[in-house]
Amino acid sequence: MEPRVRLEPWSAEDFWLLERKNEPAMTRFLGGPETPEQLADRQRRYEALSAREPAAGRMFRVVAAPSGESVGSVGFWERDWEGEAVYETGWGVLPEFQGRGLAVAAVAELVRHARTHGTRRSLHAFPGTDHPASNAVCHRAGFTCRGEVAFTYRGTTHPSNNWHLPLHP
Repeated sequence: MEPRVRLEPWSAEDFWLLERKNEPAMTRFLGGPETPEQLADRQRRYEALSAREPAAGRMFRVVAAPSGESVGSVGFWERDWEGEAVYETGWGVLPEFQGRGLAVAAVAELVRHARTHGTRRSLHAFPGTDHPASNAVCHRAGFTCRGEVAFTYRGTTHPSNNWHLPLHP
């Protein structure tokens, strides 16, 4: 079966998408919109991540097939979690494209990429316990929930689920 999405490396031209993902509806579970300065810094980080070697992680623009519309983003990056070198992942699909399975398709493509290019054994996602859609994406993408954790994102600690997916034996 042909993938429903394709992943394009994040570039300078994708800042508009970052601005769209910063709208209140998209940041409700993330602590609210970021300032213009924070967004500019995030753009620099996304571009820098996508310029590094593939095993370090990547940010991608998610493009729906066959329409070619940009619908969101997905990425993975290195982190240490509970003494283990792992990857963390995160994603966002614009409101007008939600509910179509595109986030699950994007995460599935990301997992294929991470298995091909990555060196770490596992991938984690940490959606808030109050975010049913992102938790459903994790479940549908094949992650296993390892329970609730206190996770810090953008300086705020909140209850999150620790979803885990093995990449390599």
